[in-house]
Amino acid sequence: MAKHKVTMTINGKSVTAEVDSRLLLVHFIRENLDMTGTHIGCDTSSCGACTILIDGKSVKSCTYLTVRADGADITTIEGIAVEGTNHPLQKAFHDQHGLHCGFCTPGMIMRSIDLLKTNPNPTEKEIRWGISGNLCRCTGYNNIVKSVQQAAAEMAKEKEASV
Repeated sequence: MAKHKVTMTINGKSVTAEVDSRLLLVHFIRENLDMTGTHIGCDTSSCGACTILIDGKSVKSCTYLTVRADGADITTIEGIAVEGTNHPLQKAFHDQHGLHCGFCTPGMIMRSIDLLKTNPNPTEKEIRWGISGNLCRCTGYNNIVKSVQQAAAEMAKEKEASV
């Protein structure tokens, strides 16, 4: 099996490793870096539990080769809190009971970060469409939608206060 040297930034830290050419990024993150917040749900990119940000865009890491991430800036669920303070989406998922078993939550949050970056004030329909690639087997999505709405409002307040 061919080996490749890769270097990337994960949650603000430079990481260099030699990896097999077929190693999926989700396995590299979980097994090589011991960051288990990114979940493996289906291995087919159907459920979205493995969603991370690569260069600011949400990507399902279960079908993304690690060698392809060479030079990338990657953010996982472990990297979104700032100085010990939860990201507004983490807080909102807690406040609005947007999680039940919690398995889909990291992927939902990472996808929602990308959604709110491109659409800071989405309608309920836009939120539902925006998270439609991520599956939750426990909820009817209502509290997840409420969580994204709360986070959007909080992030708008933060942005307004910083101007």
